[in-house]
Amino acid sequence: MIVFPNAKINIGLNVVEKRPDGFHNIETVFFPTGLSDILEINNSRKDFSFTNTGIIIEQGNADNNLCYKAYNLLKQNHSINPVNIHLHKQIPIGAGLGGGSSDGSFTLQAINNLQNLNIDHSILIEYAKNLGSDCPFFILNKPVFASGTGNIFESININLKGFYLVIVNPGLHINTAKAYSQIKPVKPKQSLKKLIEKPVENWENTIFNDFEPIIFNDFPQIEEIKQTLYSTGAVYASMSGSGSSVFGLYKDKPQLKEIFGNQVIWEEQL
Repeated sequence: MIVFPNAKINIGLNVVEKRPDGFHNIETVFFPTGLSDILEINNSRKDFSFTNTGIIIEQGNADNNLCYKAYNLLKQNHSINPVNIHLHKQIPIGAGLGGGSSDGSFTLQAINNLQNLNIDHSILIEYAKNLGSDCPFFILNKPVFASGTGNIFESININLKGFYLVIVNPGLHINTAKAYSQIKPVKPKQSLKKLIEKPVENWENTIFNDFEPIIFNDFPQIEEIKQTLYSTGAVYASMSGSGSSVFGLYKDKPQLKEIFGNQVIWEEQL
């Protein structure tokens, strides 16, 4: 069985408060994109195996591999057969695009379908919560307003049909935990859930990513990417998550390969 775990972008990201458990409550909009990894999962006659091509994942501790975690999570609760997993990774790691979370969630769904486990959709979401805060989003895989640690979802009214989405990645790995350790939570004056319903043309001056000042200070080249997207006609541009990827929304198809070269990792008309 072959599936295509897709990336997401964050439209706006407010870090609202630090929780007693050390995590942070946030407000953000998760929006799925067509950029994806390629995940092949087949039943095995022997033991579980995991192989990886494309962008190579460090194999230091297998327990940190979300595909492996997803397999073990199902194994603890269901009678399942061993599987062979091959991941061809195309979504950059540490890039604010949720690639690892998507791989884990798609593994849950693929094994469920491959082995006819008939696990209810709501139960898969609960399993995904055990993998990571944003993992349940990739079970739903539709635009949502996310709060809590990024695990509480509400439907939103957002229409980007016809816009061109461009994602640029400078090849930098951003440590999310370090980024959170540097941030000072602030409750926004206006709810992102309301702001996102306004025309995209209004977003530049109203919808922000709280991680940008921190990441831009350490990596000014990421800020340069954002400014270049605006200078080439983007209606809205922002860093996704805690970086390092930056996306732009355009009314007309932009020509950015001459500027960014292979740093342009995805383009699509929404």
